[in-house]
Amino acid sequence: MLRYQSFILLVFVLIATALITVTAAAVADTSFHPWWEQGVCYEVFVRSFADSNGDGIGDLQGLINKLDYLNDGNPATTTDLGVTCLWLMPIFSSPSYHGYDVTDYYQINPDYGDLTTFKRLLQAAHARGIHVIIDLVLNHTSDRHPWFIDSATGPNSDKRNWYIWSNADPGYAGPWGEKVWHWRNGAYYYGIFWSEMPDLNYRNPAVTAQMENVARFWLNMGVDGFRLDAVKHLIEDGPVQENTPETHAWLQGFHRFYKTIAPDSLTVGEIWDTPQVISTYYDGQLDMCFAFNIAHATIASVNAGDPSALESVRAEIACLYPSGRYATFLTNHDQPRTMTQLDGNADKAKLAATILLTSTGVPFIYYGEEIGMTGAKPDECIRTPMQWTAAPHAGFTSGRPWESVNPGYQLRNVRTEHADPDSVLNHYRRLIHLRDDHPALHGGVQKPVRSTAPAVYAYLRHVGLEDILVVANFSGSAVSDYRLSTTGSPIPPGSYFTRMLLGTGTPASIIVDGHGGFSDYQPLPTLAPRTGYVILVRSQGER
Repeated sequence: MLRYQSFILLVFVLIATALITVTAAAVADTSFHPWWEQGVCYEVFVRSFADSNGDGIGDLQGLINKLDYLNDGNPATTTDLGVTCLWLMPIFSSPSYHGYDVTDYYQINPDYGDLTTFKRLLQAAHARGIHVIIDLVLNHTSDRHPWFIDSATGPNSDKRNWYIWSNADPGYAGPWGEKVWHWRNGAYYYGIFWSEMPDLNYRNPAVTAQMENVARFWLNMGVDGFRLDAVKHLIEDGPVQENTPETHAWLQGFHRFYKTIAPDSLTVGEIWDTPQVISTYYDGQLDMCFAFNIAHATIASVNAGDPSALESVRAEIACLYPSGRYATFLTNHDQPRTMTQLDGNADKAKLAATILLTSTGVPFIYYGEEIGMTGAKPDECIRTPMQWTAAPHAGFTSGRPWESVNPGYQLRNVRTEHADPDSVLNHYRRLIHLRDDHPALHGGVQKPVRSTAPAVYAYLRHVGLEDILVVANFSGSAVSDYRLSTTGSPIPPGSYFTRMLLGTGTPASIIVDGHGGFSDYQPLPTLAPRTGYVILVRSQGER
């Protein structure tokens, strides 16, 4: 009997221990935040960022030389930009200037350097607290890739089934009405974007195994993840050429694979589609997706002086995407630059930056956006050399740049704007460091706040014991007749002495009711035109 009781006691202890372990793990899981949710990412086109050898082409060594501009590794300084992640546009061997048609996934484009230099970049970036993700083009290769050259030799090629071939033209066009079936050596092959970018065939397990090996190669080298290009087109079903069930299934398998190699690695996907479609890629497929509609709505609202489009889109996103698990931006390498869309207006650019960097989501900044670089289509003109100084070629190169520098670089450059406290550059610096310093701005939730003035946009950011109120006047005129209110929030009831974190003026104290709500609140008598304010309401229980 005693042995039986001892056995029962042992079982009880083991079960209790297991329950405690599981409970602790669950608590740990709910409090875990991956590195990318707390940072700001910076998109770099290496060819245009910094040239170290005078050949007119930006390179990896030039990027290494400029890392202190992005993040000097010292949290106490504020003269760096403060970004904690780099997204490098394609760096693999390629015959084109942009690199989205790859000829060798295991080598660096010789224009940029070599694997040894890339390893030095990783080491230098990581030493400064900067994660590095690289563009991985899974959908297609260059038609000059050895795999495709072999595949195109004929039906008996070992690589024939690595691409999609048809003896007859299937006769259908692409999603944008484009020609997708291209003739070569007696047959037709599929390429959704261009005849020189043939699509890989992911129904062939050998292709999946090869691209998993590519991912393993770069993760083992030390990269922190991938931006996945055009992933909604991976596997077609005849004329259905995007968002197929097979594409979703493939991405789920790829997600399981790369997480076994590097559990902390990131994938951020380019799915240029509606929010409803984008949301379907979060089921164990991608860590984040780019929120294109937020970018469009932010620019449109700032231009219109009316935040209603942005409010509507933000409400939709809050219902569809996991909280904070999406990538926000203003523009990228495929769109006219922010300053061009905002008519060269620096106040508009600063307001758009304030919204980007104080809202939920992981912000991505396209290189040069922080100094107000301009540029419109064609693509080469929105990928021009970075403007470092007012010297010839904007300090990008001592030689002749691969693409001409934008006009106006003498005023819009890093050196000139560094010396101007009110510049777009210094505004970005303040915002990024503010976001880094305040958990409510890089985590937690965002709650809309109602305004009686149509041009005034406001929201609360909350996490733990910190609450921050963001108020922005989108109008080109000052606004005095406005009041803010909300029916509930996580703020405990009481009266709070607020503090201005960004903007001028002393904000009024705020009274919060028993439901966390407030009404008729006017933080400042007048809101300046096209200006955002960041106001600390509560931190560590302060009142």
